[in-house]
Amino acid sequence: MDISSVVKIYDGIICEFLLELTLFAIIFYHNFRRRDHFVLRLILSLVLLLGIGFGVSFLYYYIGDEFWGRILIYTFLFFVYSFLSLIPFKENIVSILFSLGLAYASQNIMYKTWLLIYTAGESINLYDIWGGNFSIFYRLFYTLFLIAFVVGSYFAFLRKLTKHIKSQQFNQKMLWITLFCLAATVILCSLQDVYFAKLSSVRENHFEDTSLYVLRESGNLLSILSCLLVLYLGFKSIDANQLSQEVEYLKETIRQSEKQYEISKDTIEMINVKCHDIKYRINSLAQESQITPEALKSLESYVNIYDSKFETGNQVLNTLLREKSLFCEQNQITFSCLADATDFDFMKAGDLYCLFGNLIDNALEAVKKIEEVEKRVISLSVRKKGGFIIIEEENYYVGDLSFEDGLPVTTKEDKNYHGFGMRSLRLIAREYGGELTSSAKDQVYKLSILLPLK
Repeated sequence: MDISSVVKIYDGIICEFLLELTLFAIIFYHNFRRRDHFVLRLILSLVLLLGIGFGVSFLYYYIGDEFWGRILIYTFLFFVYSFLSLIPFKENIVSILFSLGLAYASQNIMYKTWLLIYTAGESINLYDIWGGNFSIFYRLFYTLFLIAFVVGSYFAFLRKLTKHIKSQQFNQKMLWITLFCLAATVILCSLQDVYFAKLSSVRENHFEDTSLYVLRESGNLLSILSCLLVLYLGFKSIDANQLSQEVEYLKETIRQSEKQYEISKDTIEMINVKCHDIKYRINSLAQESQITPEALKSLESYVNIYDSKFETGNQVLNTLLREKSLFCEQNQITFSCLADATDFDFMKAGDLYCLFGNLIDNALEAVKKIEEVEKRVISLSVRKKGGFIIIEEENYYVGDLSFEDGLPVTTKEDKNYHGFGMRSLRLIAREYGGELTSSAKDQVYKLSILLPLK
C-alpha cells in the first residue's frame, strides 16, 4: 500500500467532497434547532467526520476505481454525514436525510456544471497554456467557481427552498422520493466518472476522440438535470406538505369554532340563569322593602359576571380569555392569567386566536379530569423579556403523560385528530420564528412558547 497515495486521495477527493457538501449543508441546516453546547458538538461531529473520511480513503485506494466501489463509498459517506448531524442539531433523522439529500443534489449540480465548462475547455486544448502550473490554476479556478456557485445558487433559488424547511413536519413519502432520485444520481455519476476516467488521455476528461467529449458532456448535462429534478421534487414535497398542514390548520380552526360555539352556548345559558337569579332577588328585596349590605354584596357577585376580568392590550385575546374564564367558572376551574399582549400586532388575529384557544383548551381538557377541585387550576402568563414574548402555561393533570418529539402524546384513540392541537401550536410558533417546549413533572404540565418581538 502506498500511504502517500492514500493521503492524496484523502486530501484531493474525500476532504474536497466533504467540504463542498458542508457548504451546501450549511444552507439547508441553518434553520435547524441546535442542541446545548452547539459549538462543541459541531466540532466533535466534524472531527469524527474527518476521521471516518480518512479511513474511507483506504477503502477508496482499493475499490475507488470500480463502479460499484464508488457507489458504496459515496453512499456510506452520505449516511455517516447524516447521522453525525444528529450530534449538534435537535432534529429527527428524516429531516436530516431529506435536507442533506437536497444539499447533496446541489453539490452535484455545482460539480457537474464545473465539469461541463471544464470539459468544453479541454475539447479545444484551452488549458495547455497552463503547462507545469496546471494543478495550481485548476485549483484556483475551481475554488473561485465553487464560491461563486454556492453564493449565486443560494440567492437565486435555494433561499426560497430553505425558508420553509424550518416549519416542516417531514414525512417518509418526501424522504423516499428524494433518496430514490439521489440513488439514481449516484449510480449515474459513478458510472460516468469511473469509465470516462479510464478513457481519458494525458489527464482526466481529456479525450482524443471527439465523440467521447460529446458523450461526456451529455452525461454531465444528464446528471445536472437529474439533480435539478431532485431539488424540484424536494420543493414540491415541501410545498405539498405545507399545503396539507394548512388544510389541517383550517380544519382545526373549524373545530375550534365548533368548540367555541358550545362554550358560548353554555355561557349564554349560565348568564340567563344568573339574570333570572338577579331578577328574582330584586323582586324579593322589593317585597321585603329592605336592602341590606349582604343583599347588595350578593347582587354584586351576580353582576360581576359581566365585568371584564382581563385587559391584556389585545382585543382578540381579551375576548377569548373572557369566554374561557366564564367556562372555567361554570366548571369549578380556577383560571389565573397575567398577560401583556400589547405587542401582538405582528400576528394574524386567526393565528393568535388558534394559538391561545388550543393552549387553553388543552389545559381545560386536562384539569376537567381531576376530581380534586383545588387542583383544577390553570395558570397563564404572557410577558416580554430581552426582545422576546414569553408565553407560559401550567396545569395539573392525572394519569401518565408520555412525550414524542417534544410534544405530549394524546391518550385518545384518534391520535391524528386529537394530536393536532399541540402540533398546530408548534407550527404557529415556528411560523413566527419562535419555538415551543413542554415538560411534565410531579403531575404538573408546563408549556412555554418563545416568540421574537417584531
